[in-house]
Amino acid sequence: MIPELATHVLLLLVLVAFLAGAIDAIAGGGGLLTVPALLLAGLPPVAALATNKVQGVFGAASAAVSYARAGQVEPRAQIGPALVAAAAAGLGALLASRLPTDTIRLVLPILLIAIALYFLLKKGLDDGDRAQRLSGPAFAATAVPAVGFYDGLLGPGAGSFYMIGFVTLRGYGLLKATAHTKLLNFASNLGGLVVFAAVAQPWWTLGLAMAAAQVAGATLGARLAVRVGARAIRPLLVTVSLALAARLLWQAWAG
Repeated sequence: MIPELATHVLLLLVLVAFLAGAIDAIAGGGGLLTVPALLLAGLPPVAALATNKVQGVFGAASAAVSYARAGQVEPRAQIGPALVAAAAAGLGALLASRLPTDTIRLVLPILLIAIALYFLLKKGLDDGDRAQRLSGPAFAATAVPAVGFYDGLLGPGAGSFYMIGFVTLRGYGLLKATAHTKLLNFASNLGGLVVFAAVAQPWWTLGLAMAAAQVAGATLGARLAVRVGARAIRPLLVTVSLALAARLLWQAWAG
């Protein structure tokens, strides 16, 4: 059921999901587009987070498969970290269902601006690998559960946070980092969705309609990322993050 959504609003949300799938596959952060769009469409904050997980699971899975087929990542090596991400996201989603809704609305614009500034100002972000600061097991025990918990708690930008972790802590180039975020992003989306399905009310029909568009966008975005790499990643993240932050701040001020 899609309660009280006009046809044109539904079509716009499906279009947003397609764009978010492409952006998420290229750079991460597709939730930076879909969660604000769901909020702007009138969904309550927790329902927006839960519905975003429905469509996000499919988009992340599609991107993960595309990168694996392109030889950019070995999924079997990520099974352990993926399980950690799923468990942490479940805990985050449990807390999100109990947060005041105004807290969620307030945090999102701040988060969007912070991510945009990081990718705008950080020097040396390209497709080349660099020195690692954490080993694989240490990364899986620290950064992965931290981002996974955040993904369940709020979600938007989790893919970007995974990618920042791979770049700054594991020393990966942008393309390699992006490819390695997708299975973790899928796992934390799935962990969050399992809990949200039990304690919240996702709009399943809307989520599945957006999921179909997410899969199409993610497949296109992954192919583009493999061809273009870092040149496509930074401008997309910066532009989308700042635009959505401005829209949410305007809505809060006008309201």
